[in-house]
Amino acid sequence: MKTNGARFLESLGISFESREYEVDPEDLAATTVARKIGIPAEQVFKTLLTTGGPGSFAFAVIPGNAELDFKKLARAAGMRRAEMAPLKDVQPLTGYIRGGVTIFGAKKAYPVFVDETVILFDVISVSAGTRGTQLILSPQDYLRAAAALGETVETVDLVKAGTETHA
Repeated sequence: MKTNGARFLESLGISFESREYEVDPEDLAATTVARKIGIPAEQVFKTLLTTGGPGSFAFAVIPGNAELDFKKLARAAGMRRAEMAPLKDVQPLTGYIRGGVTIFGAKKAYPVFVDETVILFDVISVSAGTRGTQLILSPQDYLRAAAALGETVETVDLVKAGTETHA
């Protein structure tokens, strides 16, 4: 299936693999996605839309087996505080629904903060922009594509200490 995310990567000449899986609307966890596509959870990066207050948004991209540390994100993004954007705002702001959010092809580009562990892997997996499809690509290509969005892209420590789980 061609998604906005896949079309965006193709437009940049970035190679990737598209991998589809069966969606359970009751279980959208990245660790479940990882199991279904056969990739370790720490290599399946989930994309979270966060807010620092009215009109202030940023994407946080973290391993599927970890929890976002909002204080670390706020520091990195220069916000007083950070929290998840309300679920009701995610689709109007990004064009994507929960479980299918990606930085690529979103309605508007926002600053992107990617957990520093991204560079540890040969390949990572991110949502293609729809539930049930993941894009598998190198971390370097992901960061290069993120930079092409024209917003801030930073690789920083975003994970809450001790929240990594092992599948």
